Amino acid sequence: MDETASRPREPATAPVGDEFAQRRLQFLTWDRTPEDIASPQHQARLSLLREKAGGEFHPTAYVASAAAIFTTRLVLGAQSWIGGHALVRGDVEFGAHCTVNSYAMISGKVRCGDGVRIASHVTLVGFNHGYDDPDIPIWQQTHFSRGITIGDDVWIGANAVVVDGVTIGRGAVIAAGAVVSKDVPEKAIVGGVPAKVLRFRGRGRTDTTRAQLSALGDRAAAQWRDVLAANQSEGEYLSREADGQNRRSNRHLCDAIEIATSFDALQPGLDVAATIERLQAVQDPETGLFPDPFISPHPDRPMRDDGLALYNILSAGYALEALGSRPRHRINAVELAAADLCQWLQELPWRERAWGAGAAVDAIGTALYFNARYHSSTTARETLFGWLALKQDRASGLWGSPTPEEGLLQPVNGFYRLTRGTYAQFGIAVPRPEAAIDAVLLNYRQYGGFSDRTYTACNLLDTIHPLWLCLNQTDHRRPEAEDIARHIIARAGERWIDGEGFAFADGQEPGLQGTEMWLSVVHLSAKLLGMDDGFPFVPRGVHRTEAVGLGL
Repeated sequence: MDETASRPREPATAPVGDEFAQRRLQFLTWDRTPEDIASPQHQARLSLLREKAGGEFHPTAYVASAAAIFTTRLVLGAQSWIGGHALVRGDVEFGAHCTVNSYAMISGKVRCGDGVRIASHVTLVGFNHGYDDPDIPIWQQTHFSRGITIGDDVWIGANAVVVDGVTIGRGAVIAAGAVVSKDVPEKAIVGGVPAKVLRFRGRGRTDTTRAQLSALGDRAAAQWRDVLAANQSEGEYLSREADGQNRRSNRHLCDAIEIATSFDALQPGLDVAATIERLQAVQDPETGLFPDPFISPHPDRPMRDDGLALYNILSAGYALEALGSRPRHRINAVELAAADLCQWLQELPWRERAWGAGAAVDAIGTALYFNARYHSSTTARETLFGWLALKQDRASGLWGSPTPEEGLLQPVNGFYRLTRGTYAQFGIAVPRPEAAIDAVLLNYRQYGGFSDRTYTACNLLDTIHPLWLCLNQTDHRRPEAEDIARHIIARAGERWIDGEGFAFADGQEPGLQGTEMWLSVVHLSAKLLGMDDGFPFVPRGVHRTEAVGLGL
């Protein structure tokens, strides 16, 4: 147990010069007394450290006699101490009420705020060896130092290692044995090798959010059949779009299948065999695309330019999977030579409508998934991921351009669609996740967290999915993302209409599209918070989160 907390103690009964008392202070340094601090031996030690080690000491600071101090500069604040057999070297600052236990090792440039607790055998390495040139022995390469910065009220557990360049936020806790190689957010509790955020202080018992999530889950689980029935007419599923009209589309049948199977069920009265036949029959045998039978395609342009024919690769394809089937034909439209696929990608509207460009990539990636899983596929996947790697904006982490009218909205929303069908679906790491998180949060702020008619299932899905996806790789700005997730869950319960479900956006009627998308948004929010086990809806269709490798 690391007893580093400063607390009132009875003065030592042995005189300052007693050998046992001095040995005891090497390891139980918190037992120091004002007499120990003021003793001639201690003051002589501090004087020597001022002269030889650049020491600056508050009158209440204490350094045990067996501490190894070989610094160029050492600052030790009020009521701070360094235990015996600790090694401190380099350029090191401690604020007030900091404690360094025995056998800790602190090297290089290290800056600690107030109230930092450093347990025994902790290693803080605020410098690094050069090693990039394999033709030069490492011992001959240059040292460099970015330094370690530790905020106030931080506890670093025994045997933890913190490497150069790391910043640890205020109030964080580093678990024993952790190896910290990335910045730690404020109040985060991190552990493991490499260290990852386990939870946040003060958020371990998220009773309110869990209660809101559970209440909405109970209502949705009890009422989803009523929602399907309310959107069915003469055996056909309809959905209420922005103009209030009831439109027939295969998408609405697929939405109903997704809702039911996401609750691990089937909609009442569904003829599974007939439904599979209906969805498979839509697929064009030559291209493999899925034009909607209720909405006339555009005969004057290629089928791959029809947005519904592309979207239904997802909608119909995943619905078939949810029913235990698959697309009947290989989707040949995406199995192109590298030059042809790159030309198609290049010609997408990245500058003026990045959302639409991302949607096309989503469909291409999903088509390649179906081909690889059920039919055969060429090297088009490698071409697709290679093209994306070269075209990502290094500053924003997004694809496509902002627009004067909407700012980052188009590329942020396009980022969701693009990564959903590619990086998320195939389980491949997203390049530059920190930059993408910054861009998504900036877009969220620019729209005031969304409000009124902008508070739609689409805008929130295109916010929460990228945050969830990127936070699987980094803890960058995690607290801000978690706050958004909590806010979504809190508001979702207010938006559910009993027996009718969710409207896609304020001012619209509840429908199948809004219900499926909002439930998926809530699931993703819960998943980001690590609470998805408390929500009964697990997306099985377009918004599912399970990655598939398929050899990639």
